Amino acid sequence: MAIRPFQDMTPSLGERVFIDDSAVVIGDVSLGDDSSVWPLAVIRGDMHRIRIGQRSSVQDGSVLHITHAGPFNADGWPLTIGDDVTIGHKALLHGCRVGNRVLIGMGAIVMDGAVIEDDVVLGAGSLVPPGKTLYSGYLYVGSPVKQARALSDKEKAFFTYSAANYVRLKDSYLAES
Repeated sequence: MAIRPFQDMTPSLGERVFIDDSAVVIGDVSLGDDSSVWPLAVIRGDMHRIRIGQRSSVQDGSVLHITHAGPFNADGWPLTIGDDVTIGHKALLHGCRVGNRVLIGMGAIVMDGAVIEDDVVLGAGSLVPPGKTLYSGYLYVGSPVKQARALSDKEKAFFTYSAANYVRLKDSYLAES
């Protein structure tokens, strides 16, 4: 079963959400309207909350998790993802905050306490270390990540295009089920 409760916490789904049968969504997770979770993705809100905005997509094989509250981190780190975010295949997001209109490249890793502001492209395979902030309007690449350059207007327009494209695709999947 793709959607699983854990300790009396059941994932909350907005309208027209698509979750592939092979994906797993557990616990204190909220998915906004028109969001999608693709094959083999894992979203595990078992010890803290995960919030995903509207029109955001979690691509194949991605892992989304949190850091629990405890003696080494009193508040823990929830995972928050904004609207119109495209999370590329096999990305790992752990206890971080992602703004609106963000593209996270395939295989990227974003660690605890990191913040990705609105309108950012994170290149494939990049590593965002704990506590790092990626500022709005830039492309970031590398391991560890470095600011590469400002985004063009055309690149910024891609954020909503990509989100809308995945909304159309998940609508096709929903129509077939």
